[in-house]
Amino acid sequence: MNGLFERLRKYRDDRGMMANLRCIHVASKKHRAWPALNRLGVRIDDDVSAYVAGLFAMHPEEASNGNLGATCKAIEQKRGDRRGDDNRLTPTERRFQHLLTAEKGQELKDRVLRLVVMAKSQGVPIDYVQLERDLRFWSDHTRTRWATAFWAQGTEPPGEEEA
Repeated sequence: MNGLFERLRKYRDDRGMMANLRCIHVASKKHRAWPALNRLGVRIDDDVSAYVAGLFAMHPEEASNGNLGATCKAIEQKRGDRRGDDNRLTPTERRFQHLLTAEKGQELKDRVLRLVVMAKSQGVPIDYVQLERDLRFWSDHTRTRWATAFWAQGTEPPGEEEA
């Protein structure tokens, strides 16, 4: 899997290749991404790798660690979303919560795509290696890890006295 990202990094400045890879996200233009995917060694029927390659082409700023929960927390902080005294969710929390409820398939892809666009607009890098792994093995365990990264950042685990 890392080989894909090494090849993507090599083509990062190839505007034509990146434009063609972004076409994977548009049903009527997917065929334009297929030659680019072939050059990257990605099987056309490997939906997850093709999808993540298209995301990389859209926003090639990479992080070396952290899942999409940590990315969303960074987006929230950059946007300056603040929790009020009421129990309302911040706009980023609401989007993130909707992401966590998504079923594997197009619904999940659409919600991840929106968050990648938000990350790009805020200059927040993404760990694409981890994202590919998480999307390939989407489960309650993945959701829990993302939620922990988002909501448990900066919190101390309860001590023995508090437990």
